[in-house]
Amino acid sequence: MRNLRLFAPVVLRIGIALVFLWFGYDQFRDPSAWTAYVPQFAVTISMLSATTLVHINAAFELIFGAALMLGFFTRFVAFFLTLHMFDIMFIVGWDAVGVRDFGLSIATTAIWLFGPDWFSLDRFFKEKAPSL
Repeated sequence: MRNLRLFAPVVLRIGIALVFLWFGYDQFRDPSAWTAYVPQFAVTISMLSATTLVHINAAFELIFGAALMLGFFTRFVAFFLTLHMFDIMFIVGWDAVGVRDFGLSIATTAIWLFGPDWFSLDRFFKEKAPSL
């Protein structure tokens, strides 16, 4: 049972990555369901439509979610996903959705703090790199 601890960071990283991938996919599939979450100041400042901002967010979540899933630039990706989740949490507020997002923010923070696990591309490439 002691060896099961090795799987904890892997399961956390892949589980959170699946959340980002699902949300990114869903935003591309039906952006109109997400435009209500786009703050008006973001539309005003960017001069982009809410739908375009949803598509940009979806691309970010898909790209960074895929990188997190693979464990590629794990710490870098987790850091920016952490910032992204805290931003979403503050925009949404402290309701049921905001509290859920707080939990996702903390889980993503844990991945950032832990860094690459043994089942990540980061570790694979590090072990394959020649020593100087």
